[in-house]
Amino acid sequence: MKTAIFVSGLLIGGSVLLKKSYTENTVTNFPSVTTSKAKRSIKTSLQPKAPISIIVDKSSYELYVYDAEGWYATYPVVFGNSSLDDKKIEGDRNTPEGTFRIVNKRIHDKWDRYMGLNYPTKETLEKFSQWKKQGIIPSNATPGGGIGIHGTWPHESFVIDRYKNWTNGCISLKNEDIEDLYSYVPIGTPITIRK
Repeated sequence: MKTAIFVSGLLIGGSVLLKKSYTENTVTNFPSVTTSKAKRSIKTSLQPKAPISIIVDKSSYELYVYDAEGWYATYPVVFGNSSLDDKKIEGDRNTPEGTFRIVNKRIHDKWDRYMGLNYPTKETLEKFSQWKKQGIIPSNATPGGGIGIHGTWPHESFVIDRYKNWTNGCISLKNEDIEDLYSYVPIGTPITIRK
């Protein structure tokens, strides 16, 4: 009987010591990834009050939504080229700077939701002509088109978290963020893109 109690005590004590030793010496290292979260004002349960406007700040990688009462929401975004330069010609992968409007909205088979911009505008075509005259861009260059705001490829929202510019000049949000934005931003909404 004494032997059984002694052996039981050793087993229980040994397992406690072993467990304590194992947990104290175990270190789990996970790769660090900075994540970005969408932010909303306290009035999050309410839809924004018209008029709505959008400002995209390329240097901070953020899209800001304003309504009649002021700031409404902020979403993390990425762009085309990592230089963050103004779009000059078709194929340069740069995101244009200036003032635009959302001219169409649709479900997109690759990028979840898409809101098209009225690029090029009269303002951007004037810049384009000036760059041609100054020899900054080739005389046979075209300004391009098809610029919009959209999501990412399925299961690739991590590109937003890592600020990995990947588009051909569009503005990309996480799919859950583009779905949210798409739900309340009407066609005709003004959008300013700046560096």
